[in-house]
Amino acid sequence: MADVLNDTSSVTDEQDDAILMFERYRRLIEISQELTSNLNLKTLLNDIISAAQELTQTDAASILLIDPITGELRFEIASNINTNTLEEIVVPMEGSIAGWIVTHGEPRVIEDVLQDPDYFSGVDESIEFQTRNLLGVPMRARNKVIGVLEAVNKQNGARFDHEDIRTLTTLASQAAIAIENARLFQQSDFIAEMVHELRTPLAALKASTVLLKRPDLPEDRRDDIIDTMQGETERLIRMTSDFLDVARLESGRTRIDAAPFRLQKLIRECIEVVMPQANDRGVSIDADKTEFNVNGDRGKVKQVLLNLLTNAIKYNRDDGHIHIHLTLQQEQDQDFVEIAVADTGQGISKADQKNLFQKFYRVADTAGYTQGTGLGLTIAKHIVEAHNGHIWVTSEKGVGSTFFFTLPILIED
Repeated sequence: MADVLNDTSSVTDEQDDAILMFERYRRLIEISQELTSNLNLKTLLNDIISAAQELTQTDAASILLIDPITGELRFEIASNINTNTLEEIVVPMEGSIAGWIVTHGEPRVIEDVLQDPDYFSGVDESIEFQTRNLLGVPMRARNKVIGVLEAVNKQNGARFDHEDIRTLTTLASQAAIAIENARLFQQSDFIAEMVHELRTPLAALKASTVLLKRPDLPEDRRDDIIDTMQGETERLIRMTSDFLDVARLESGRTRIDAAPFRLQKLIRECIEVVMPQANDRGVSIDADKTEFNVNGDRGKVKQVLLNLLTNAIKYNRDDGHIHIHLTLQQEQDQDFVEIAVADTGQGISKADQKNLFQKFYRVADTAGYTQGTGLGLTIAKHIVEAHNGHIWVTSEKGVGSTFFFTLPILIED
């Protein structure tokens, strides 16, 4: 009788295992379909690590990709590492588990990382996290390894098994293709828009050279055309600089060099830079005197502030006003300063506000009001988000606009 009960129990366990396996593969197919239809790289990366944790039942997951320019192995995203820390970590190809996986192109299970000679402790020390065990698999696209997908710390004291390896390997294959497709789409979309934007100043330069060749052209008209050519040339230089900034920020090749700095001093510097432009239109500028010690990349934060101040002057009314307001905020146990740049300009419609931070977007009724690349706010958004901050706008037609962004601060004892 006991043998019969044992046989029945064994069959039941096998059935349960089969059901769990079937459910895992059903979920894997669903996730794969979702990945292939997503061309937003940031959303895609979040979806991949969430899926890796869910399918392997682990505490954390991460993606490390090979930088196509430097060849370095870097974290692209990790569920247990914040963005600023991620960008500072370079994982060595030799002397790391991820490096071994990239070099050999094979999955690897480490049941006790402290006993493994390839364990690179520098990551855990940087993020104050203890890795117990991990499963890492290579990410392949177009017959080459582009990175590693890792699942870290199996839950409930369990061990990684063959199904975990098979599942994560399948997910990594789908994820690698999805990442490459998103990158290609991002590049082709950007290049198409960039070429379109370049055509206008290039056409103006071409027309100017044709006119300059005319022997009957009056001298005063010749000077006007040369001024136009100079302006269009400067515009091209600004555009190419902005194109490069966006390309670097979207590819992740631009790193944030975070260090403490005094925000009030930076604001005064930025006001001094734009004052000649403001004086030309009779626009006054003032700022709150509250001091904050910000932890960020000073040069890039200056770029954001100058962009917002320049826009506030351009789209302001004559003899208008700009005020910079500073407020302490707290988000998820992190202290931030909220910086608001308010103007008394013409305002922005609700429909246009939704698209302001998209590449090359310019408000329709101001397209002829001032020239620009339509990339300044896109660049500002990338920089602010790289600092774990947010940027947004509120506006009322005929009253003015206020652009807000947040930056992490250091609280001094």
